[in-house]
Amino acid sequence: MKREHHYYVYILASKRNGTLYIGVTNNLLNRNWQHKQKESEDSFAARYNVNKLVYYEVCSDIRAAIAREKQLKNWKREWKIKLIEEENKIWRDLYNEF
Repeated sequence: MKREHHYYVYILASKRNGTLYIGVTNNLLNRNWQHKQKESEDSFAARYNVNKLVYYEVCSDIRAAIAREKQLKNWKREWKIKLIEEENKIWRDLYNEF
């Protein structure tokens, strides 16, 4: 029996309309916790205090997840904000809801 894997494309924010970070992972809770703990002190997310999970998508294929991450990274900022606000109008931290 083949085990089903889930991959997550996610957007973190420092605050509403703040600095954004886009990433991909197979363990969303653990990865977001690492961002919150600033495990990599010199990382972009740590430097700009980007640790609030404001959006995520689930993929079953890692290649699709990576392609989507690259697509979102190339989007205009206004498109990213619109995407977030379609699902999360008040930019609440989804970490505790996951």
